[in-house]
Amino acid sequence: MKKRFAVIGFPIEHSLSPLMHEAGYKALGINAEYHRIPLRIDELGQGIDFLKINNYDGWNVTYPLKEHIMPLLDSITAQALAIGAVNTVKAAHGSLEGHNTDGEGFIESLLDKGYNFEGKKVVILGAGGAAKAIAVALANRKAELLILNRTEEKAKKLAGQVLDLGGRADWGVLAAGEWLRYVDLLVQTTAVGMGGEQYPLRLDGINPASCVVDLIYRPPVTLFLAEAADKGCKIINGLEMLLYQGALSWKIWLDIEAPVSVMRNALLEV
Repeated sequence: MKKRFAVIGFPIEHSLSPLMHEAGYKALGINAEYHRIPLRIDELGQGIDFLKINNYDGWNVTYPLKEHIMPLLDSITAQALAIGAVNTVKAAHGSLEGHNTDGEGFIESLLDKGYNFEGKKVVILGAGGAAKAIAVALANRKAELLILNRTEEKAKKLAGQVLDLGGRADWGVLAAGEWLRYVDLLVQTTAVGMGGEQYPLRLDGINPASCVVDLIYRPPVTLFLAEAADKGCKIINGLEMLLYQGALSWKIWLDIEAPVSVMRNALLEV
């Protein structure tokens, strides 16, 4: 019987998840398909009913649904509860299990490039679902976090979660400051830039030895990343995080290791 998987969120047309997952299914001879299903927040309940009725075995959850989906699930892992967001749902035996692979996917994407988080000054821009996952995953990596958000109270709350987990974190409003001179790793976690718009924070004075990551992968180089590159920084888009969080989702759904190299090649061919 053919298995069905999907990604839900809005907008969703840009998602490359179907390409990498279906390339993996083909490589391993798995009878499965993966769909894009656009859902807004006010359509989420109806969308979950559709997925259940049509026997989907699991789905990924993207912006803006990662937090809103939690009350609709039957169980949630401790890690996803600590993050306060779900990006992967497994449907099994009539029950919906919520997981989060975003944080570990981010960690794996940088570890694969030889990055060492210990002792690094990491600045996270945003305090939504992806930012929460990354901050929680970094809590035990001995990095020093600074979380900046337009609503400072949200940044403070997320920093508090990191502190409760034994990590080191401070917070502030999303604005330029002295931190630009000292940052080792800057991570942009919001959707700003996906439509080609300018990011509200300029990078004048940034440490040119820093690594700058934008979780957006379409376009592959946002204006934010282009500015960072102009300042001499190493830049990384969200494609590798997409790959590794997807591979971790694959393991949850199918209980086998994902063919990462095959899935990466599918992403790079776009």
